[in-house]
Amino acid sequence: MWLKPEEVLLKNALKLWLMERSNDYFVLQRRRGYGEEGGGGLTGLLVGTLDSVLDSTAKVAPFRILHQTPDSQVYLSIACGANREEIMKHWDWLEQNMMKTLSVFDSNEDITNFVQGKIRGLIAEEDKHSFAKEDDPEKFREALLKFEKCFGLPEQEKLVTYYSCSYWKGRVPCQGWLYLSTNFLSFYSFLLGSEIKLIISWDAISKLEKTSNVILTESIHVCSQGESHYFSMFLHINQTYLLMEQLANYAIKRLFDKETFDDDPILNDPLQITKRGLEDRAHSEQFNVFFRLPKEETLKEVHECFLWVPFSHFDAHGKMCISENYICFASQDGNLCRVIIPFREVLAIDKTNDSSKSVIISIKGKTAFRFSEVKDFEQLVAKLRLKCGAPSTQCHAIGTEVPISSDSTDSSGNTEVQSLTCQRECSKTVNTEALMTVFHPQNLETLNTKMLKEKMKEQSWNILFAECGRGVSMFQTKKTQDLVIRGIPETLRGELWMLFSGAVNDMAANPGYYAVVVEQSLGTCTLATEEIERDLRRSLPEHPAFQSDTGISALRRVLTAYAYRNPKIGYCQAMNILTSVLLLYAKEEEAFWLLVAVCERMLPDYFNRRIIGALVDQAVFEELIRDHLPQLTEHMTDMTFFSSVSLSWFLTLFISVLPIESAVNVVDCFFHDGIKAILQLGLAILDYNLDMLLTCKDDAEAVTTLNRFFDSVTNKDSPLPSSVQQGSNVSNENSRITVDITDLIRESNEKYGNIRCEDIYSMRCRNRLYVIQTLEETTKQNVLRVVSQDVKLSLHELDELYVIFKKELFFSYYWCLSYPVLKHHDPSLPYLEQYQIDCQQFRVLYHLLSPWAHCANRDSLALWTFRLLDENSDCLINFKEFSSAIDIMYNGSFTEKLKLLFKLHIPPAYTEVKSKDPSKGDELSEEELLYLSQLHVSKPENEEEAEAVKNSPQKGRKIDIQAYLSQWEDEIFKKEENIKDLPRMNQSQFIQFSKTLYNLFHGDRQEELLYQAIAVVTNLLLRMEEVGRKLHSPTSSAKGFSGTVCASEAPSKGNTESPLEKDPSLLKEEPQWSFAFEQILASLLNEPALVRFFEKPIDVKAKLENAKISQLSSRTKM
Repeated sequence: MWLKPEEVLLKNALKLWLMERSNDYFVLQRRRGYGEEGGGGLTGLLVGTLDSVLDSTAKVAPFRILHQTPDSQVYLSIACGANREEIMKHWDWLEQNMMKTLSVFDSNEDITNFVQGKIRGLIAEEDKHSFAKEDDPEKFREALLKFEKCFGLPEQEKLVTYYSCSYWKGRVPCQGWLYLSTNFLSFYSFLLGSEIKLIISWDAISKLEKTSNVILTESIHVCSQGESHYFSMFLHINQTYLLMEQLANYAIKRLFDKETFDDDPILNDPLQITKRGLEDRAHSEQFNVFFRLPKEETLKEVHECFLWVPFSHFDAHGKMCISENYICFASQDGNLCRVIIPFREVLAIDKTNDSSKSVIISIKGKTAFRFSEVKDFEQLVAKLRLKCGAPSTQCHAIGTEVPISSDSTDSSGNTEVQSLTCQRECSKTVNTEALMTVFHPQNLETLNTKMLKEKMKEQSWNILFAECGRGVSMFQTKKTQDLVIRGIPETLRGELWMLFSGAVNDMAANPGYYAVVVEQSLGTCTLATEEIERDLRRSLPEHPAFQSDTGISALRRVLTAYAYRNPKIGYCQAMNILTSVLLLYAKEEEAFWLLVAVCERMLPDYFNRRIIGALVDQAVFEELIRDHLPQLTEHMTDMTFFSSVSLSWFLTLFISVLPIESAVNVVDCFFHDGIKAILQLGLAILDYNLDMLLTCKDDAEAVTTLNRFFDSVTNKDSPLPSSVQQGSNVSNENSRITVDITDLIRESNEKYGNIRCEDIYSMRCRNRLYVIQTLEETTKQNVLRVVSQDVKLSLHELDELYVIFKKELFFSYYWCLSYPVLKHHDPSLPYLEQYQIDCQQFRVLYHLLSPWAHCANRDSLALWTFRLLDENSDCLINFKEFSSAIDIMYNGSFTEKLKLLFKLHIPPAYTEVKSKDPSKGDELSEEELLYLSQLHVSKPENEEEAEAVKNSPQKGRKIDIQAYLSQWEDEIFKKEENIKDLPRMNQSQFIQFSKTLYNLFHGDRQEELLYQAIAVVTNLLLRMEEVGRKLHSPTSSAKGFSGTVCASEAPSKGNTESPLEKDPSLLKEEPQWSFAFEQILASLLNEPALVRFFEKPIDVKAKLENAKISQLSSRTKM
């Protein structure tokens, strides 16, 4: 079968493979030990043995074909075969169809590109026919049963796919099966009586990468909680790796970073995940990123074809990609040409009657595109006509693209009038001109050298427009990139930024949206608007446009409108600097849509509270430095230097470090090439300063070196007035060497232009896991530092407890998505509040961890403990509250444990518990538990309000910092609770308290002794109460229940009821009585057996270990 072309090094492979045939471009090889008499000697025997012991799905194919280019050591594997007949079909096809074609090419690079493109096309063709047969339902069902049997996970856990592979335990490979499900990576092996079972949750993975070493040619390395795991011998390792990467990133997004992905349906319902769905999703994401389309677009069809390129007079071979609203084409090499055709622009779709199988698409502006050699072209034409039929015509009337240039067609001009009318109705103040045209109009009468160069640039672009078209459907070619590197002319910047970023499509799809959002957001007062007001005057303060109300007002409207549109991002520092530059060259509405494109597509997750996207790209940057500038890596002892120094480069696209006239050229490249341009430029800057950086002794010296370099960067061709140019003074100093930004950008492309967008995408995914897990580790360490001050548990024990606490919360997100009170992770909250559990989760943890969990009424105890800890009555508790209760149970003194039990049996913790199903005894259903946890003790109205304000510093969108400080101060100076302040316990509560003690003692080795002790204490307490009553009220007596207690003796082991429980009706005849905590404590202290029971040490380490092991199985049983 044909294989996706991948590089092969023959140096080490020659011992395993023998050459069968070869020509100038291809080599056919046979695996040693296959089809040889005598097995091919010792080497052949070893290779044959290795292949035979592997599972059939992991065997290496015995035949393969490699592509070789003359004068090159690099080979590409392009086909493999299970037998000679199969591989010879491929070989014959190559000789008959490819050899003559390849001799036409002039360069080796073109030959390789053509071969790669052709092979990929053949694969796509094969996939189309074999797609339906790929997954065998019967085999999958069999694997699913094995998966369920081996790992015992809840039935809601969905198996996505499975692979045969080897797991390396030390230096020994164990052949088995790798199962990938929605929440876990699982491996099972059973060989020679040795069983290996491994379950790793995706959210615990901090590193996922493909590696190779001396022993393993290629393997997948998984790092989880500090442990490394290696899996190898996959049939299709790239496919497996990509699927694992997707599942890991999906889990990370769903559990840690939900704030950015609320609109994603797959995150809200993990049961919808399938292997096919994940593959389609990955293709759609790459499609949207490549063509800069709205993220809602889904790739529907891909057709291999040729597009006629009129200005070059040849057919470009590539792929036509079709989504809901766009037809896109990219040539096979990606750089030759690229076209985007929105359906809103299409006027007609026709087909030719000749043998060329052509589809002709006519668009507005008297332009047509001809796609030839399209398979099933007649059906395609019918589908496209349906998309552009009557329903679509209606859409055209509403959503025609808003023009971005003065050369737009008449129909576009009408739309601009409609859009402006809408703006005037909603807000009279929206700017319809770029600030640069207002503050720096070009004076054609005074043409200097720089202005002449600017006009020449404009002329070059006009020639390109004449050849390639203008607007959203223009041909984007290598020539386009060359012109961008030279710098876009001032007058065309806004138009081309909109085009390259894809913002033009967003604006066309939402006519009048910006004006409406401006109107709705005016006058709103939030934390974001306060921060915006604070930063308005700090945005390019040296530019005249932002020294006037015109520029400041426009900046305020754009930032406020965006914060209103996307409250989850709201406003983040650096957005003001970027938006200022956008407003200089684009109209106000265009600047808004450019900001949308940057924040939501081009720099995902950059502008949120944790700037995760920027941290991820910094990690990518460090990786690229290690690859391309190894000598700098060796010199720098700490790579975090590059992260700290480059953060502003990424957040502001170099605007904050370069003079404005140079920075806009960087922004040009960014909108054309994406983050690749910023990474390339960063590498070029470090490379340019390499010698000086290698002589630096510390970080401060290195920072100074880079700052001096940035000061020396100029733009000698900038037409901006000298009063605006920030680097103008530097350029006049003859003593200092200057660097022209155009030369720097050109050099970055020449040296690092081979960095592929696909590689950057892969590095982003890989480093995202590491960055988020690092942030999670920081959160954990901060929580432990705060909590450790108030508990006796060691830091290691707290760490283990935190892991169990967090894991239980995640289990609920795995399989129980409809919890009413569960709150998803919110990184904006204080560390302690980021993870909180509800009563049901607390019950599970109580059963796992509490030394009192053997108690018959353990569900009631769990409920009362939860209610006691839930001081602010929001039905959630954080880790500090949780650990405080566990700490008392483990390490508390006799008095502390007794006080906890006492408080559990008085309000607000105590509430009467009755199970609806008597057969279950004291066990509570989930609904009953959640209902009882929400019952609250009534308080006076004004007290409730005061409590609510005190406990909720963040009730609105604006955070009350003073309330947080006040709460923090109260916690610091909180006095030790005095036992005299505890309320008294009434008779029904005391009965339940006695019952709990009896349940606690059940099963203990000194059970009989403890029962006798508690009977004596109960008797004593009731006598004390009787004496107290006689002293205060001689007329009343407690003879009724006094006699009962006196007559009672210690219960036997079979009878665990206290004397007071047998006939509580006797008590109802008497007036209410109660006990103070001091009385109960003093009585219990007189019984050594009771003191010993509560003070006996608990093996905390063993308890935590058992909880970790049984946590998943306990969830399964439930």
